Amino acid sequence: MEVFLHYSLIPSFLIILVLSFLQRQEHRREKDDTTYLLGSHFGIIMPLDFVGTFSNRWSYGVAFGATANKVMFLFSEGYQPLQVPQWTQAFVLLIGGFEVGLSHFPFFACLSSEFRLVSSLLGFSYSLLWYESLVFYWPSLLCLAFLLGRFLNMFVKALRVHLRWAPQAEEKPVFLETHQAKHVKQLLRKPRPQEGEKSWFQTRVYEWDPCFLFPSRMIGTIVLAFICLYLFIVIEFCMFVYVRNKLDVFESNLENYVTYVNHTGILTPFILQVQELISVSKAIAKYSGWQIAYILWGYLIIHVMQSLCGMMMMYGLVLPITHHRGLEMLQGLGLGILTISIVMGLMILQVWIAASFFLQPKLGTADKQKPLALNNRKAFHNFNYFLFFYNVLLGLGACLSRLLISCILGTWLIARIDRTIMQSGYERADMGFSAWVGMLYMDHYHTNPVLVSFCHILITGHKERKLQKTTQYWCQSAGPHISARSRTRWLLLQTLINNPRLIILRKSKSVHRSREFTQILLTCSDC
Repeated sequence: MEVFLHYSLIPSFLIILVLSFLQRQEHRREKDDTTYLLGSHFGIIMPLDFVGTFSNRWSYGVAFGATANKVMFLFSEGYQPLQVPQWTQAFVLLIGGFEVGLSHFPFFACLSSEFRLVSSLLGFSYSLLWYESLVFYWPSLLCLAFLLGRFLNMFVKALRVHLRWAPQAEEKPVFLETHQAKHVKQLLRKPRPQEGEKSWFQTRVYEWDPCFLFPSRMIGTIVLAFICLYLFIVIEFCMFVYVRNKLDVFESNLENYVTYVNHTGILTPFILQVQELISVSKAIAKYSGWQIAYILWGYLIIHVMQSLCGMMMMYGLVLPITHHRGLEMLQGLGLGILTISIVMGLMILQVWIAASFFLQPKLGTADKQKPLALNNRKAFHNFNYFLFFYNVLLGLGACLSRLLISCILGTWLIARIDRTIMQSGYERADMGFSAWVGMLYMDHYHTNPVLVSFCHILITGHKERKLQKTTQYWCQSAGPHISARSRTRWLLLQTLINNPRLIILRKSKSVHRSREFTQILLTCSDC
């Protein structure tokens, strides 16, 4: 895989050169610059807009999925092109990440290129080239097969348009997407009453919104995360089979441990080969990379904790029963449960006594709780004094239980970076949660439907005004001329009639005329 990855850079670089030559420069420099010899060619190729791309999302997601085995190759430290010291391992992984990105750059560049005919041919040829590497993992093969079909579909559509067998597709809007326009229209309308009750899936899992689309970044993250998780499980299963075979050989060669063969066979499912993993999630787009890394780490940590819990049950329940010590085990288990029950009962008893004897009665019959007003203060202080020393010892156990619950919840939620496992006030120490919040701010400032709609209205209005000026210049209209001042005054009058509260805040030059004008507008608004 490593050799083919190196050699794939040659066709990748050639495809990038071809697409860059076809790409036109939007802003040409001055003529005194030496770049004028290139004309308007060799523009900058953008593989994917991580923020504002909402079309062709699944194609980009599958293109990310095609890189899954290479990401796992880097994740398992398989990328070792040179023998370097251990302290330079981070730079080696950084170079490997750039190499993987450059080798798969043509997929994204061909998908986002405007030259459909050339990009579909180049993308189809480059996708077909990767089948020569005999990739071992079928998810990447399926993703490459999808890309082959996608590029073939693009080629057929572009060829039909080129031969004028099909009409030219409409140009994509500059800023505003269709679902964003629908969302803004929905905000301006009166909310509709809910029709029927929501299903369990809509309430607990996900509720589909026709005015919302996940960007390509989220689709690519989901596809790559699930494929990497699948590969991680396959590797773990292979390691389990390997360890089990080694243990079988070890058991057959050592006759002195024949009596422990059954116990070893029982314990083998809990043996987990844990490899040292180096985090390679340092990238420009933190959220996408970190989400995938957190999912892999979360699966590994949860699996290790499950194995430890299984071993505890093994040593605490199964082995005593097999050694005919089940009664002793049940006796110890019963004593532990009884102790915990007594402690919990005393805690509940304290709360009940304090609520029953040391709080004033309810103010009304309809009240559900008593007011937080003390009654029998001297007895209450004596009660607190004598239970103070017991509560100190009880607090030690409560502290350990708090630590245990925090470990369990932190382990269970380690893969979810949208929930911080830190306490309130220390959220910034959670880098995964910070990446999630940063991604939300990025989407809020760059893909906010209201902001995008506002920019779209400004741009289209500017274009329409330029077109109107050009039309008026070439075609002198014989219609009545309306001055801009009269039009502004008419719009001001209409705005003040529809919003009477603005009349009071309006600043006027003449006080007498302002009062008369205000009275006229108020009477018009009342009508």
